[in-house]
Amino acid sequence: MSRRTKIWSLVILTVAGSAGVLSWRAIPQEEAYHNFCDRRALWGIPNFANVISNLGFCVAGAAGLFCVWLSTASKGLKLIYYVVFSGIFLTGLGSGLYHCRPDDGMLVFDRLPMSIVFMGMVAAAMEEGIGPGVGATFLWPLVGAGFISVWWWHHTGSGGAGDLRLYILVQYYPLLLVPAVLLMFSNPRVRRGWRPLLFCFGLYALAKIAETLDCSIYTFLRTVSGHTLKHLIAALATGFLVVRFRIMHASL
Repeated sequence: MSRRTKIWSLVILTVAGSAGVLSWRAIPQEEAYHNFCDRRALWGIPNFANVISNLGFCVAGAAGLFCVWLSTASKGLKLIYYVVFSGIFLTGLGSGLYHCRPDDGMLVFDRLPMSIVFMGMVAAAMEEGIGPGVGATFLWPLVGAGFISVWWWHHTGSGGAGDLRLYILVQYYPLLLVPAVLLMFSNPRVRRGWRPLLFCFGLYALAKIAETLDCSIYTFLRTVSGHTLKHLIAALATGFLVVRFRIMHASL
């Protein structure tokens, strides 16, 4: 398959996937979304476990930024990963703030940095797979698309709808697009990074399951909720992105 055919295949896949999701009816934010099971306060911090469990994102983000700083990767690739790891760090801060006072307004600070990470990983895959300069060129349009998805959800939410379709596309489509890009444009460096990427995606899926089983896990374990476990597992997943960067690009 020629390079042009591969690129057009990805374009068609993206257009078809986007059209498919946007053809659904508006997906509202569930009213019970903010009703987390573990509401215990400690040291004056409300919802302590759900707040403090976000520190893992800050640790992973800071470690990633340090690795990028010491890396000999190209300027374009370093810029992309600075954005990705900054997004991870800010996810820890934003999610911690949100869980101090869970409501739609505070949820914006949680979702905006996550959209940076999702879109940044798409740009990274393009830079690593398709070629130098490609991901860097699309980085800011992709990040802008992530911001628009959060804005659209919040804007429509003010009218009682809260349409999540764009945000769902931004959150989940990269799980398909990133592997597709790296498989189509595989090279020795990309192949070195497959194992930690698969660990990252697998842990993220496990984190989403824990999130869904928030109250069931809390009832069973008594000491930790599913949502707290979600934070811990997802932070570990982002740690594998740091490992992946070290394997592929760092000079440490």
